[in-house]
Amino acid sequence: MSKQDLLIEIGLEELPAQYVTPSMNQLEDKITKWLEEKKLSHGEVKTFSTPRRLAVQIKDVADKQPDIEEEAKGPAKKIALDGEGNWSKASIGFTKGQGASVEDIYFKEINGVEYAHVQKHIKGQETKTLLIEMKQLIIGLTFPKNMRWGSNDLRYIRPIKWIVALFGNDVIPFEIAGIETGSYTYGHRFLGNKVEVASPSLYEAALLEQFVLADPVKRKQAITSQLSEIEAEQKWIIPIDEDLLEEVNNLVEYPTALFGKFESEYLTLPDEVLVTSMKEHQRYFPVRNQEGELQPFFVTVRNGDHNHLENVARGNEKVLRARLSDANFFYKEDQKLKIEDAVQKLDKIVFHEELGTLGEKVKRVVKLSETLANQLQINSEGKEDIKRTASICKFDLVTHMVYEFPELQGKIGEKYARISGEKETVAAAINEHYMPRHADDAVPSSDIGAIVSLADKLDTITGFFAIGKIPTGSQDPYALRRQASGIVQILRSKNYKLELPQLFSSALELFGDKVSPDTKKEMVAFFKLRLKYLLAEDSIRHDLIDAVLESSYLEVTSLTERARLLKHASDQQEFKETIEALARVMNIAKKGSAQEINELLFESEYEKKLYEVYNISSEKIAGYKEVGQEEEIFKVLASLKPVINDYFDHTMVMAEDAKIKENRLAQMVAISELIESFAKMNVILVK
Repeated sequence: MSKQDLLIEIGLEELPAQYVTPSMNQLEDKITKWLEEKKLSHGEVKTFSTPRRLAVQIKDVADKQPDIEEEAKGPAKKIALDGEGNWSKASIGFTKGQGASVEDIYFKEINGVEYAHVQKHIKGQETKTLLIEMKQLIIGLTFPKNMRWGSNDLRYIRPIKWIVALFGNDVIPFEIAGIETGSYTYGHRFLGNKVEVASPSLYEAALLEQFVLADPVKRKQAITSQLSEIEAEQKWIIPIDEDLLEEVNNLVEYPTALFGKFESEYLTLPDEVLVTSMKEHQRYFPVRNQEGELQPFFVTVRNGDHNHLENVARGNEKVLRARLSDANFFYKEDQKLKIEDAVQKLDKIVFHEELGTLGEKVKRVVKLSETLANQLQINSEGKEDIKRTASICKFDLVTHMVYEFPELQGKIGEKYARISGEKETVAAAINEHYMPRHADDAVPSSDIGAIVSLADKLDTITGFFAIGKIPTGSQDPYALRRQASGIVQILRSKNYKLELPQLFSSALELFGDKVSPDTKKEMVAFFKLRLKYLLAEDSIRHDLIDAVLESSYLEVTSLTERARLLKHASDQQEFKETIEALARVMNIAKKGSAQEINELLFESEYEKKLYEVYNISSEKIAGYKEVGQEEEIFKVLASLKPVINDYFDHTMVMAEDAKIKENRLAQMVAISELIESFAKMNVILVK
């Protein structure tokens, strides 16, 4: 079977940098899955992307699908043959659908029943006839945002300008939004020209001649190599921010690094302001000396060659100078603002039309922070710092600097609080209370920052749940999922013994009549989904996750440890018998109700023994729970197995005497509640 290379390139108007790599990966995924579905063998897969193109090149794609011999199963023998032994309509229809005849039928026994079978021959199709389906794969790409252009009905991330679709030397013929496929691609917008790709294997080289470095890995390596050269020549340190590097890599097709400078007077600005101005707004790499101090230089990457770099540098310097000049003005103006005056201004800024002003939110955060501090038994000095932090944590939102650079909220608050003479612990906690800002961010290092962060995030989530703004599907305009994950991260990291329902009750009290009877339940369900996701990341089985999440003790650090313990125990030989014994109690307890257990109604030593062991175990578990010893709790529960088995071997729970039956069921309910405080064992799958 002969083989040929395949190339698909989609030429587009410039893509937003953050969508380039995911779109390239999506195109690769769709094409490789299609080849697999069509049973077309192939060799190496290479992906290419720039701001103006997404491409996939696949080596050695088979010219034709393989012929396949399959066994097709039909009706049972008693249906395939009528009472007289003739072929029924069902068997005739079955063979016709398989391209065979009744003479081809043979019978095979499956689980004691004979079924009609035929051998089915499927002739493989030629690849070139199948490749027309590439059109639907391209149209089927999904993007966060789409647009329409001209009179086209197609909604796509950006207008399609050209499509290269080659199988060997042949063009795969189709058309999308008025653009027909061909063998011509386009080089760099200003330095390159239209160029024909003679064959898929020549694609990368053809573009390089037109000043396009199409391989994103090689392009990124070229950027880092050039940065290293500048570092060595100038004796600088150029910290590589991976997110910035990825963004710059997806903004250029032919990278050339260069550096510029700015006035030393701007170094009096906080480092965060300088770095944000360069990195977030201009996509520049900041420069530091060997001691790690910022220097009055920056490095940028041009989308072009080395010609006239001095002009490019001057242009970038001019843009950065204007931005730094603004930042310097804002910084000086902000020094005139007192923190207390800034806090008062929050009363005039709406947080949400149904939830009041930022000032009202801050007051709720203060109250909730104080509640959490009491629950966590923070000392008096810590409580004072927490109250002060909570009361001024949002003051920097009214500063010029945060208005101009929203990314600096919290960081500027810390700087300004320190300048204003606030305690170091309070200043640091103002910044920390925004942490974690995203999934990979650190949690607050101090209890002050952690508690105010919990209160702030919890207030936001509670408020929006109270007014019915609950995330649905992919819609989460207020980033409540991220904030819930932040709460979970803090609770886990700081090992705070705070039950979720207790947390929610404290927060809900502050919203009065806005809260419906179902709000708390909705919040519990919402947080369980966040926990389920985080525990699944630890490779814990779904049934074990469900078991701990359906338990009656919803404390995050304990939940995490219980899930890990069950995961470890599930590999041990006695796990199955232990879970079966505990689950048996929980299952039969469903038929009873919680009521006082009457020892006088016990009829055997097995009932007395189980009750005695239950009481001892309850006391032990209460003590272990107090200090978070989940492993010891599980050992206590596991030790119940022989006593439970003896009880069921000699006791009929559903006795004829109604009083005895109710008493025995009450004992099952009590033990079930004890077990369920650790995990709902009857949802665990055991083999």
